[in-house]
Amino acid sequence: MANDQKNLSSLPMMAMEEIPTPNADAKEIVGLVKESGRVTGYKLSDGRILGKDEGVELAKQGGIQGVGVAVRNGNEYLKSLPDGNDENNLSNLPSVSQ
Repeated sequence: MANDQKNLSSLPMMAMEEIPTPNADAKEIVGLVKESGRVTGYKLSDGRILGKDEGVELAKQGGIQGVGVAVRNGNEYLKSLPDGNDENNLSNLPSVSQ
């Protein structure tokens, strides 16, 4: 049973295409820009708002902490790294306007 639970807890990490190492000055995502319910961008802790593709590229360069890069239908997007705290998951962040 313990192995089953361990395997289940590692599934979110396995869904990541890439888990970048954040730089010392990496920002956090504090809000999501949405259009018709779909995430189109990210608001960072320094106030910048980036488009989805810009956010993915910045994360790959280590500029955003707490996220990994996942792929769905050939499109890359950011996904929260599991840390046992649901409150900081991207899906729980507030929507912001651009």
